[in-house]
Amino acid sequence: MRALLVDRDGVINHDSPDFIRSPADWRALPGSLEALATAHRAGYHVVVVSNQSGIARGLLSAAQLNAVHRRLCVELACFGGRIEAFFFCPHAPADGCVCRKPQPGLLLAAARRFGIDLARTPFIGDRASDVMAARRAGARPILVRTGLEPVTLDDGDTLDVFDDLRAAIAALL
Repeated sequence: MRALLVDRDGVINHDSPDFIRSPADWRALPGSLEALATAHRAGYHVVVVSNQSGIARGLLSAAQLNAVHRRLCVELACFGGRIEAFFFCPHAPADGCVCRKPQPGLLLAAARRFGIDLARTPFIGDRASDVMAARRAGARPILVRTGLEPVTLDDGDTLDVFDDLRAAIAALL
């Protein structure tokens, strides 16, 4: 399966320091849905991989998270795109789980479920934790600069960096 792993908040949609708690809070970043639809039409199976500690913090329920994901899917379908699956970590940062990025658990779970060859799979994210999770899982990290936190790279880092998801997907294709 030719897959494209993508973080959600700060990559597909605007991020918020107060968390995306409901479909009303969710707003696509300019060009992100069109880009995902283009990747889908090019044969990529798009899988969203996202930390969602708002659940552990009591800020939203799994049902509210699923409602946010339904909105994303409905809006993406308007452009001819599709999300294959959502993998999310509901734990708080202090919980020490293996699924919360920068740990590779979510990426490894997606690979097991869909038979994804992570060595041939890009993971697009907006944070250092996304880059570290991709590297730990053996996937190709790609960074976009649309998140809330500026990411600084070490000298000599060979990471692909793009202004947004649209530019990253255009480069992949």
